[in-house]
Amino acid sequence: MREVDVLGVRVEMPTNQPIVLLRERDGGRYLPIWIGAPEAAAITYAQQGVVPPRPLTHDLMRDILAGLGHELTEVRIVALKDSVFHAALIIDGTTEISSRASDAIALALRTGSKVLVEPSILDEAAIVVSSEEDDEVERFKEFLDHVSAEDFEHPGEPGPPPTEP
Repeated sequence: MREVDVLGVRVEMPTNQPIVLLRERDGGRYLPIWIGAPEAAAITYAQQGVVPPRPLTHDLMRDILAGLGHELTEVRIVALKDSVFHAALIIDGTTEISSRASDAIALALRTGSKVLVEPSILDEAAIVVSSEEDDEVERFKEFLDHVSAEDFEHPGEPGPPPTEP
């Protein structure tokens, strides 16, 4: 498994479809995962440290785990089937629970857990950024510094079908 950093969320144009961008920690590959608007908001909230007045779904999941004395050890992106990313939540280092990739990432950000990706998925779906494209990545990072979760509340015109069930 390869550890990745969650760079953030952006809206892909012209489809207005949100994506979360993961970067291989010890490599130069980037893995874009198309996600839904609610999950994009959840990831953005977590990255910005937004604390809602009442727990949102991923906050509730974190609180349930902690309340029951369990820990999310890591999140694994384990499969890519028919353009759909599949993930697993690893609880207490031993229990594996199937999850959508976007939900797993949102929960990992709230718990400080590692996000890992199966190497074959990176081989199949990741992109390598050339030195010319580094400027684009920097612009993306700057965009992430200025985007807020509210930007994903009204995703605009319908784009392609979601890639997560």
